[in-house]
Formats: sequence, structure tokens, C-alpha cells
Amino acid sequence: MNSTNHKNENIHVVDVRTPGEFMGGHPEGAINIPLNELMGQIDRLKAMEGKIVFCCASGMRSGSATAAMRQIGFSNVNNAGPWYAVPDFIEQLN
Repeated sequence: MNSTNHKNENIHVVDVRTPGEFMGGHPEGAINIPLNELMGQIDRLKAMEGKIVFCCASGMRSGSATAAMRQIGFSNVNNAGPWYAVPDFIEQLN
């Protein structure tokens, strides 16, 4: 599992786009869990210490992922919106 450490905080970037979209470009250190596979990866997400930042192409799928995770009890999840905005979003988190 890749994780990126930003300013001594564990921040895990999860790109919820399709594998094809992910291969076309993604944030450094991000892992790819497509939105339609997210619920099958709950244990993997629970094992991530620190913050989880979801991203996608426009922010719609990452918003859905964030809402779904909060609904089942995750409190450490954030919607960064489009994948290319992740670095700026992480700067704002710190």
C-alpha cells in the first residue's frame, strides 16, 4: 500500500476513477480503488492510519466515496475533488 507522508501526517490518497483513467495520470503516491469496488475494500481502508483523501476526475465520484465512508462511520475521510487538485488540497489540510 502506498502512502504519502505530508508534513509528518499520514495522508493516503485514494483515486476512485477507473484503472484506465488512473493510468492516464494520478497524484503521486495515490492508490487506485475504483468507486464501484470501494465497499469491497473497507478493511483495506480501515487499516490506513491517518487521513484518507479521495479524488477523481471532477469531484463527483470522490464526493460519493467520502459520503459513503462517512455514512458507515469513517471520520478521517476527505474529498479533494479532481486528482490534479490533490497537492493544493493537502496543503490546506496541514
